[in-house]
Amino acid sequence: MIGEQNYDAHSAQVEMRLIVNGTSIGITHMGRDFVFVESPAEYPPGEASIFMKVDESESRWKVRLPDGISAGSKRGAIALAANATPPPA
Repeated sequence: MIGEQNYDAHSAQVEMRLIVNGTSIGITHMGRDFVFVESPAEYPPGEASIFMKVDESESRWKVRLPDGISAGSKRGAIALAANATPPPA
């Protein structure tokens, strides 16, 4: 008989949102210089912020959308805003 092993595994609860002009858009994937959004729409180049919650820890930082967001693509380029605090590592 093989015993069941429990390694105290934990699946973090993660929420990521892109805030553009007061509109909150869900982020499905994020990298250093891009985001994939749930529902693409037309947003011009400009400033935005990213909200990320991992379990009970929340972070928010300012980014730029150098190319805006296109309704035809879920991928958008981002860059850290000039006066922003870098996101947590």
